[in-house]
Amino acid sequence: MDTNRRILDGIEKPSDLKALNKKDLLKLVDEVRDEIISTVSKTGGHLASSIGAVELIVSLHRVFNSPEDKILYDVGHQAYAHKLLTGRAKRFSSLRQSGGISGFPSREESPYDCFGVGHSSTAISAALGFAVARDMKKENHKVIAVIGDGSITGGIAFEGLNNAGHLKTDLLVILNDNEMFISHRVGAIAGYLARILTFGLVRKIEKNIETFLRRIQYVGMFLLRVAKR
Repeated sequence: MDTNRRILDGIEKPSDLKALNKKDLLKLVDEVRDEIISTVSKTGGHLASSIGAVELIVSLHRVFNSPEDKILYDVGHQAYAHKLLTGRAKRFSSLRQSGGISGFPSREESPYDCFGVGHSSTAISAALGFAVARDMKKENHKVIAVIGDGSITGGIAFEGLNNAGHLKTDLLVILNDNEMFISHRVGAIAGYLARILTFGLVRKIEKNIETFLRRIQYVGMFLLRVAKR
């Protein structure tokens, strides 16, 4: 066995991930991230959003059965790992080059790219369309929309969520809350997400303090009672 061979070099299609153990998956994640950094440093492209979504995309392709299951990436900036895992690793050095692979998911490029993207906030509505079409054809594959915390504040995303809630079809929406966006988020949804994150952090700090105080005999319990008041 060639110990120098990358695991990524043996991935021709997403189903190959299902044969990997946890150790190999973690190694693959590092290899994918290294490949993205190496390529984007030469060709240009969207680096932060892509390397931040590697674990998520590896997990999606491990769990679901693409291209039968439809995975849609909002905007598409984060989809470089998706391209590497869907038979385009050998051509990845041509990213964003003339005659090379696109910087965004492209239906003309691969059957794994089920929806052509580029503009923000479209993934949920598009995924809902795929889900409704599936239901009408009495098929049973999964439809997944991956959207960021910036994109989900767009009006089209609200429209998609509203219609999805009304139709109650089988649709999975994954919020990639990476706090990465072009400009500062505004609006009720942005504020709500911020409160959720803040509340979770505060509760974690509270639990850590409570655990610490409980370990201090007598005085610790007294301080804990005072704090809860």
